[in-house]
Formats: sequence, C-alpha cells, structure tokens
Amino acid sequence: MSRAQLTRTGILRMALGGGGGGAGDPLLAAEGGEGRRAPFLLRALRIALVVCLYWFTSIAMVFLNKYLLDSPSLRLDAPIFVTFFQCALTAALCLGLSMGAACGPPCSGLPTLRLDPKVSRSVLPLSAVFIGMVTSNNLCLKYVGVAFYNVGRSLTTVFNVLLSYLLLKQTTSLYALLACGVIIGGFWLGVDQEGAEGTLSWTGIFFGILASLCVSLNAIYTKKVLPVVDGSIWRLTFYNNVNACVLFFPLMMLLGEFRTLYHFDKLGNPSFWGMMTLGGLFGFAIGYVAGLQIKFTSPLTHNVSGTAKACAQTVLAVIYFEETKSLLWWTSNLMVLGGSFAYTWVKGLEMRKVQEDTSVKSSERNETGV
Repeated sequence: MSRAQLTRTGILRMALGGGGGGAGDPLLAAEGGEGRRAPFLLRALRIALVVCLYWFTSIAMVFLNKYLLDSPSLRLDAPIFVTFFQCALTAALCLGLSMGAACGPPCSGLPTLRLDPKVSRSVLPLSAVFIGMVTSNNLCLKYVGVAFYNVGRSLTTVFNVLLSYLLLKQTTSLYALLACGVIIGGFWLGVDQEGAEGTLSWTGIFFGILASLCVSLNAIYTKKVLPVVDGSIWRLTFYNNVNACVLFFPLMMLLGEFRTLYHFDKLGNPSFWGMMTLGGLFGFAIGYVAGLQIKFTSPLTHNVSGTAKACAQTVLAVIYFEETKSLLWWTSNLMVLGGSFAYTWVKGLEMRKVQEDTSVKSSERNETGV
C-alpha cells in the first residue's frame, strides 16, 4: 500500500486483537456473532469473499496510487497534495458516518465525533509519526516500481524487533531473529538486483526504509495515545487525519506544490478528481476490510494472507508493466516473503505457547484453591 495497508491495518489489528468491545471498530462490531453459528460451508464462503475483497482493495489501491503519484500521462508532481487529499477524505468520511449514526445499523454503534483542541494536541506526537508514515510510503511508491514496492518497505518487521528492544525492553527469540536475517538478506539482494538492472532509486530506498521505521513507531505511539481517545480507533483515526491535514499545509507550501497545482493542466478535469476520490475511498476502506479479514479468520491468518497478497501484487506488477526480472531478483522477493511468513509463524507459535502456559498456571491455581 501505499499508506493504508500500513496505517489502518496495523491499528485495527491491534484493536481487534485486544479484545474489548469499546476499543474496536463499531462497524466491525455490527458484523459479529454470526460467524460462529453459521454452517461450515457458509463460513468458508464468507472467509473466501472477505479475503478476496481484502486482496482486491489492497492491490487496486497500490496501482491507483502509483498512477496518481507517478503516471507519465498525468504528470502530477505533488505527492504531498495527494496524501493530504486522502487524509482529508478519510476525516470527512469518519465525520459523515458518525453524523449518520442515527440512521441505524451498521453505523448505530459509532461514537459521536467532535473536534476537541485539547485531545488534538495530545494526539499530535502520534500524528507527526503518522504523517511521516503515510508520506514516506507514498514517496517510496512514487520513486520505485510497484513490483519492488514490497521489498522496498520490507524492513518493518526488523524495526519492530529493534524498537521493541530499545524502547520497550522486549527480547526476541532466536528463530524470530533468524527470520529477520532472511528479510534483511532479501532486501539487500533486491537492492543489488535493482541496481544491476538499472532501475534502482536510492531516493525510493530511503523513503522505503523511513516508511518501515515510521510504521513501527506508529504502532508503539498508538498504544500510548489510545487512552486519550477513550480507546476508540474511530476517534483516533479522525484526530490523526485532521491533524495531518493541518500539518500538510506548510509542507505543501515549503515544497512548492501549490505552484505545481496552479500550473497542473488537469486540475479542472472531473476524471482526475474521480481518481483522487477513488484512491481516498480505497485508503479508507482498506482498514475496514483488513479488520473484517482478521475478524473472520485470525491475526495470524491475516498476516499470511498479506504475505500471499504481496506475492500476487508483485507478479501482477511485472506482468502489467511488461517487466523482465532476473532469477536473483525473484529470489530476493521470495526471501523477503519467506522471512516475513516465518516470522509471523514463529510469533504465532510463541503466543500460543504463552497462552497455554497461562492456562495451565490458572488451572493449577484453581486446583490448589489459591
């Protein structure tokens, strides 16, 4: 993704994995309860549809953002404006759906949104990281091809491990570290092969690394800021995007994007604004669709599905843009995808073991009457 896969997917995953109904997405809460009672065939069909919807939304969003950011036919050199528009549309959709809560399901559970300057200031540190994340993701996509986009931003897992140790003092198992090593090896092999093929952009690589760092920081700061918005992901999304819209203005002025827009020959073209709106809608929808996939499967399955989706996206990009890649280039992608899958699998096994140990200890306490 550009911005969204990273942003709302990570936040929603944390909210849904955390349990409490108040912290989750009210739209998703309206979907709950039916899956467990449904027949197996219906459940399987529902899961397949949700996974397909996630794949379609995510892949379509990346290709559409690539068109908006780096299309030879569009010739719009204003990536900050594109990101600003998507954030503004997300904030407007959050506010609109909240105002429509009186219409009944599925919006009846949405919290009322109003802009509180005090809350906005409290969320501001997270918003700064959020801006770095969405901007660097879009800039990475602007300067690298869609086929290399997944490898270019593949160090998120590595930064998760590093920042967990530096900031949270959490250690990581040897097997998880080995998986991170495979990811790093795949990343550097991919960079080497892009250079060998003459398509390497060090600017794109820089923004890809920065995006990976910001995604990890965003997850950490989100946990710290959630209590400020009463644990509501919906409110946090609203405040994050409103703050981002305000902070993007000086950036656009500094980078001369208002001048670029003034001379842009398609500024009054309805099809351009239609594509911009569609990109914003996909960016808003990806968080909800990712949340649905987690709800009807599991966080582990969601990560596996995301890895498989990245593989499909790479193949589609190579075919669509009629590119020819070497065996080592494909090897780098397989290393990144394989390392990501292995890390997800190892962490899933470790979490399951912790849950089993906790359950055993709880049973022992009950038996001893403690």
